[in-house]
Amino acid sequence: MEREFQSQEEVAHEDFAKMLEEHENRRSESRIIDGTIVEIQDGERVLVDVGEKQEGILNINELKNSEGEVVYKPGDTIKVLVSGFRNERPIISHKKAVVKEKNREFIEKHRDDFEDMVVEGVIVGNNKGGYVVESDEGVQFFLPSSHAFFKNKPQRGKRLSAKILKIDEDRDSIVISRKKLILENAKKRQEIIEDLLNSGKVVEGTIKKITNYGMFVEVAPGVEGLVYYDEISYKGPVNPAKYFKEGEKVEVKAIDYNREKNRLALSIKATQPDPWKEIESELEPGDVIEVTVSNIEPYGAFVDLGNDIEGLLHVSEMSWDKRAKDPHEYVQVGESIEVEILEIDSENRRLRVSRRSLLPKPFEEFMKEYKEGDIVEGEVTSLTDFGAFVRIGKVEGLLHNQDISWKKGVKAKDLLNVGDRVEVRIAKIDPQRERISLERKSLEESPLEKFAKDHKVGDIVKGKVKDIKDFGVFISLDEDIDALIRNEDLPPLKKEELQVGDEVEGVISFCDPKNNRLRVSVRRLARQKEREALKEINREESGATTLGEIMQEKLGRQGR
Repeated sequence: MEREFQSQEEVAHEDFAKMLEEHENRRSESRIIDGTIVEIQDGERVLVDVGEKQEGILNINELKNSEGEVVYKPGDTIKVLVSGFRNERPIISHKKAVVKEKNREFIEKHRDDFEDMVVEGVIVGNNKGGYVVESDEGVQFFLPSSHAFFKNKPQRGKRLSAKILKIDEDRDSIVISRKKLILENAKKRQEIIEDLLNSGKVVEGTIKKITNYGMFVEVAPGVEGLVYYDEISYKGPVNPAKYFKEGEKVEVKAIDYNREKNRLALSIKATQPDPWKEIESELEPGDVIEVTVSNIEPYGAFVDLGNDIEGLLHVSEMSWDKRAKDPHEYVQVGESIEVEILEIDSENRRLRVSRRSLLPKPFEEFMKEYKEGDIVEGEVTSLTDFGAFVRIGKVEGLLHNQDISWKKGVKAKDLLNVGDRVEVRIAKIDPQRERISLERKSLEESPLEKFAKDHKVGDIVKGKVKDIKDFGVFISLDEDIDALIRNEDLPPLKKEELQVGDEVEGVISFCDPKNNRLRVSVRRLARQKEREALKEINREESGATTLGEIMQEKLGRQGR
C-alpha cells in the first residue's frame, strides 16, 4: 500500500516536472497565439488574455490603422507574438505577430525561387547589425550594414530596392543586400552600354526628363542616357520641350560614353540619314528654292528647306534697304518665300540664303526713273556732321552741308529734322559706286544772282581781303559774296604786301551766277582809269590823237 502510494506520488511528481518544463519552454520561446482583448484602459493600454489566466499589455497604437483609428474592441480575438515575460507578465506584440506571419507566408511561397529576387521597401528601423526594411505588403527584411551600400546614414522612410541573400526558416528571417543589386545592375548597365556602342543599333527609349539642354532617355531598365539639345535635329540646337513630352517613346542611338562621369550620350538625329549629304549633292550656290520661315530672331530668320535643314536669312539679305533692322517687317513665321542659296557649308552645318538678290535692285530702278538735274521730293532719314541723307523712293542720296544753302556756315542740322520732306535737285549719279549727290541751294536765288541784277562786268567794286592763296586773293564784297583776284590780275598791288582785312579796289572781270563764280581785276582797274582819263582829255583837247601827245602837251603847258 505504501509502495503503491509512493509510486503514484512519483508519477505525479514526474508529470508536474514535465508540465513545468513545458511551461518554462513556452515562457522562453517566441510564439504566435490567439489572444482576446479584455479591456482598453484610458485609451492608451490594451489588456489581452493570452491563456493560462495571463494577460499581456499592448500599446493601443498597435491596434490603429493608417488613418489613426482603433480597429478592434474588447472581446475581439487578435494574433499576438509572446516573446517572453517581464515581472511575471507576458511580453506581447500584435504588430510583430502580423509581421512574423507575413514573413512565414513569404518564405513558404518563395523558399525555392528567392535567388535573384528583387524586393522593395522602406526603412522602418535599425538594430546593431543593420536596418529593418518593410515592403508595402508588410513583409520585413533585414539589411546588414555591410550590404547597405550607403554613403551617408539613411533616414527612416527611405525607399530602396535590394536582392534577397538568404532565408532563415527557423527564425522567419529574410536577409537582403542592396550592395549586390547595385553592383549587378552596374555590371548589366555596362554590358548594355558596351553593346549599344559596339553594335551601333537603334533602340527605342522612354523620355524620363526634359531640361533646357536636352532629354534623359531610358533605353533599358536602370540605363539612362542624355540626348543633348544639338543631337535632336540636324537643324542645330533646339528646345526639346517644343517637340517632345516626358513619357514619350523615341528612337535613339548611342554615340559616346564618358567612363569617368559614367555618362551615356545618345542621339536622335543619328538614327536618320544625314540631310546635309543629300543637299550637298543636290544644291549649289546660286540655286533658287522655296522655303518656309520657321523662326525669327533679332538678327534674321531661319528658313526650313523641308528636310530637317534650316538656313539663315540674315536681316541684311531680306531687302535692299540699308536701314533694315527688324526682320518682322519683311517676313512672318510660316510664310513661304523664294530665296537664293549663297553658301553651303556641310562640314560646319551652315547654310546662308538671300531674298534681296531676287528683288529688283533699287539703284537700277532709280536710274530708270530719274536723271541728273531732276528736282524731286524726299524724306530726311538721318543727319550727320557733314550733311543729311534723304530717301528718294527706295534709295538714299547725300545732301552735303555746302549744298544746302547759299548762306555760309549753315549745316543740315541747323535747318532740317529727321522725317522732314524736302525738295532737292539730283546733282550727280555715280552708277559705279551707287551714290547719289543732292543739292538744295540751286532751287533758291543765290546772293550772286541778286548781285548780278545791279552789277555788271566792268563795274568798279571794293572789298576786304578774306584769304590769300597760292593762285590769288579772295576778297569779300559783302557778307555773302566773295570774289577772286588771280595773281595775274593783282598788279600794281604786290601780293606779299597784302594782309587779311586790307581794302582792295578792282573791276568786275567775270560773273557767272549759275556756277556762283565772280572774279575781280586790279590791273584792269588801272587800265580802265587810263581810258577814263583819256576820254576826259579827249573832251578837253579834241586835237590830241595819242595818249603820249596829250601827256606831252599837258606837261608842256605846265612848264610854260
